[in-house]
Amino acid sequence: MIKKQTNSNRGEKIASKVQTLVAEILQHDYMDDNLIRWVSLVGAESHGGMQFVKLFFYAHENKDATQKKLDEITKSVRFALAQKMNQKYVPEIRFVYDDTMERASRIEDLLSKIEK
Repeated sequence: MIKKQTNSNRGEKIASKVQTLVAEILQHDYMDDNLIRWVSLVGAESHGGMQFVKLFFYAHENKDATQKKLDEITKSVRFALAQKMNQKYVPEIRFVYDDTMERASRIEDLLSKIEK
């Protein structure tokens, strides 16, 4: 019996599309906001059968205030996302801070201390 192949990358494609479109929305609609202006979307994950997308962001300063602001504008961003997507269903989105840059910097500092 041959197992029917499904598109296992569909969730990744949706997450990537959402990341790109939300980045455009933030850049276009929220450029005047000093917190949102410096946000970088660095990744996305799809969950729950593509009903939910987690967007990872990096903020150069004031990550707590940036997280709060992103939480406040999530509904309006999702509404703008629905206008841009060609899908029947628009996934819920959540912004999550990505601390990869901070961890990488800390590791570099530790390695340089070891070398000395």
